[in-house]
This record gives sequence, C-alpha cells and structure tokens, in this order.
Amino acid sequence: MRLVLNLRYPIVARMISAMGMPPRQPITDDQLQGFKYFHKLRAMLDHLHDHATKRDRAGNRVLHYDQYIALQLLFFFNPVVTSMRGLVQASTLKKVQQKLGVSPTSLGSFSEAGSVFDAQLLKPIISELGAQLKPLPHDARLDHLPGILTAVDGTELSALAKLAGLMIQGRDIKLHTHFEPLNGVPVDIDLTAAKDSEIDNLFKRLVPGRVYVKDRGYACFRLFQAIVDIGSHFVCRIRDNSVYEVIEDRPLSTPAKAAGIVSDQIVRLGCDSKRDELKQPLRVIRIACTPHRKRSGGTGGTGGTGRGGPEQGECLLIATNLMQTPAEVVGLIFRQRWSVEIFFRFFKHVLGCRHLLSHRHNGIEIQIYMAIIACMLIALWTGRKPTLRTVEMIRFYFIGWADADELETHIAKLKNLDD
Repeated sequence: MRLVLNLRYPIVARMISAMGMPPRQPITDDQLQGFKYFHKLRAMLDHLHDHATKRDRAGNRVLHYDQYIALQLLFFFNPVVTSMRGLVQASTLKKVQQKLGVSPTSLGSFSEAGSVFDAQLLKPIISELGAQLKPLPHDARLDHLPGILTAVDGTELSALAKLAGLMIQGRDIKLHTHFEPLNGVPVDIDLTAAKDSEIDNLFKRLVPGRVYVKDRGYACFRLFQAIVDIGSHFVCRIRDNSVYEVIEDRPLSTPAKAAGIVSDQIVRLGCDSKRDELKQPLRVIRIACTPHRKRSGGTGGTGGTGRGGPEQGECLLIATNLMQTPAEVVGLIFRQRWSVEIFFRFFKHVLGCRHLLSHRHNGIEIQIYMAIIACMLIALWTGRKPTLRTVEMIRFYFIGWADADELETHIAKLKNLDD
C-alpha cells in the first residue's frame, strides 16, 4: 500500500528532512505533454460539460465534469502526477489549461467533484470505445463460441480512507469485474463492500449472449440455472469432491487426450436435495493438472479453506452447458479465466489504482471507470492489450523522455507482431 505524505503536516516535513529526502518539487509545464492523444476522448466528453451545473446557482463553477475526467487521465498516463494535489497543481499550468480546457481549480472543488458528478454517465463512453475495439490475436477455435467470452471475478482493494496526522484508517472494497479476454479489456466493473457476495453480484448483472468463465467461487446451482435461463453459457470450475450422477461417458478424441482431458461426461450435478435447482443435465470435464499442495495453513487435504484457497488435486473439474463444444476447447476456454487475474494486477500495480483520488463511493467509481477507459485507449492506440512495457513507453512520452516518433515506432513493433 502506498502512502501519499502530506507536506502540510509539520511532523511529516520534519521526517522527510531528517531522512535527507528532498521535498517533492512542483510540477512544471515541460513535464507534461502528449495531450494530442486525449483529443479522441475529449470529443466524447463534451456532452458532460454542463452536467450538475443546475445546482450551481451562483454560476461560479470552474471545474466541470469533462475537465475533471481530463485531469484524471493525467493521473493514469503521466507518472509525475501521482495524487489529487498533483492534479490540482497541474490545473494551474498554462499548457494544461490550453490543451484540456480547464481552469485553475482548488483542492476543495476537486474533492467535491467525487460526489457531484454521476459516475454512471461514463458507462456509455465505455460502450462506445468498446465498440471500436478489434479482437486481439487468439486461438481460432475461440471464434465459434455461442456467445461473447467473458471472464468474471472479484478482487478486494484496500484503500486509505483518511490521513490525519499519524492516524490512518482503512476500509476494503470489492471490484466485481467482467473482462473480455479476446479484446483484452474489462467491459464492466461494479463496486461494492468487500463482504458482498460475488455470486449475488453476478446474478444481478447477467446478460444474454455470453460465455461466462468462472472459478469455483461461483459454483452455485441457482447461478448455473440463471445463466441458462437468460440465454447464456458458462464454463465453471467446481470442487474436486463435487457430487454428481453420471448419465453418459463420452469418448475422447485424439486432440482431447493430447490436451490432457481425462474424462468427458454428461451428469446430473449435486445430491438429490439440490437437484431441484438445476432443470437439466450438465457436462463435467476432468482435466489433468499439476497438483498444488500447501506448505502451511489451511485445513489440509482437498477442499481445505485456509489462506490461498483450497489445495489443488491432480485434476480440474469443469462444469459447463456447452454440450457440443469439443472438450479440448472447453479446457481452452477455462484457461482464459486467468486474463481477469492478470488485469487485476495491471489495474493495481501499473495503473496505480491502489491510490484513490476520492474516498466517496461515487468518486471511486469514477476512477475505476476511468481506469477501464485508459485500458481501452491503450488498446485502441496499440491494437494490443495493455502491458507494463507499453504503459511505460507511453509514460516516457508523456513526460518528454521519448518523442512522438519513438512512441510510434514502439506501437508499430507491437502491430508487426501480429503480421
């Protein structure tokens, strides 16, 4: 967790001085460039300019929604700007005012914006950008699925709620994420308290025409049935000791055996008391894997629930309602679940979303949606999913360490990888 030290507190200033650390220098105009890459998005933000101005009876609002969003883009793409105070200072620079159309704003105005502007208004922009994305390079066998491949999972985000003197309070939130592996970007993130159920959250957000890829935390009979009823499909890992009645053993093809498929069966899942929650048989595919044994913690044995989750046996059990899809392709689909885990690491460690610009629920949602937009912009610029190396190169450009030609050369190399 990264602490942003406030130099207004004398004790903090004295600590920095005692350690021989130079105080952070003010941001200057020559540390900020690359604004031409914001032009595409700024046109999409124009309609937000007058949002929430009706309550401004005095007519003195200087920070509008589109300007607030434009400033947040600096946070994601320019490593010089690392906090809300940095963004407030950036708003006083002539280049920022000219390129982003903002006026000097105060810390109070920027802080208030997190509760004034409606985060939900960013969702249509996400949809508009998402429609422009082209599929990333992938296995051609994934082109014939009966729906859009969507990996779902949740992650907790520990945030600093308050820094007052030496008193730090914390709170946890959970990001329920729908991620499209073939496009390499998240398409929806819902923000809840950390204790809220991932299964209940997915229940509320199911849509038709999807192939949901889930880990065993989502193995719920009612959820399986709801996905079937809404007109979607699922590929979900279930527990190694799951109970089911085998209806049919399917023969394994040569490609299936080569992919490590051990068995492919049509089953009635669950014990008698649970079968009322599932109206139809499902398919259970057993895939050989490398066992994972815990070194410490947990309850030991398969199904243990200590730190890090249950141990992994010699096989994965995958339940699905994709009855006609080849078994090896079902295994390939499940492998795409890791894409959302990789995104969580990218989201926290590369985009810097461990540090929150607002501690209001709506303000956190705005930052999360802006992180999605940042990922989509990178994917649109490069034609590839966002990676640490690409983000570093973009940031080098935004602080003037790389020129436009060098950035374009980097992007061209990425595109050539697909040729």
